Amino acid sequence: MRNIFTEDKPIYLQVREQIEDQIINKQLQAGDQAPSINQLVNFFKINHQTVSKGVNQLVEEEILYKKRGIGMFVSEGAREKLLVKRRQLFIEDHIVNLVQEAKKLEITDEEILKFIKQVKGSEKE
Repeated sequence: MRNIFTEDKPIYLQVREQIEDQIINKQLQAGDQAPSINQLVNFFKINHQTVSKGVNQLVEEEILYKKRGIGMFVSEGAREKLLVKRRQLFIEDHIVNLVQEAKKLEITDEEILKFIKQVKGSEKE
């Protein structure tokens, strides 16, 4: 889970996204205990309030839930919720801009698909 934080977004969001990534990648599954705030603070060597802010957002969105005195756990359906959310963000952040730029450059839908397949193919190597 350790990762060097970037400056393009607040650290609490990056902590949150790393937990989300673990759920999406099935490293954490429904019912699994999530790392505690103290574990995350010690692991990342960052402020307790920073970690709490990111984790509490996941609790508010019912991605994680707390068992008093025991810890935090991954909620049922958390992965599916995250996939829906992340897919929508992917469309908004990437696809919309891609389509707009392709339109300016007069790139056809077929050419876009061909380029995507080329890029996906080069990742396998």
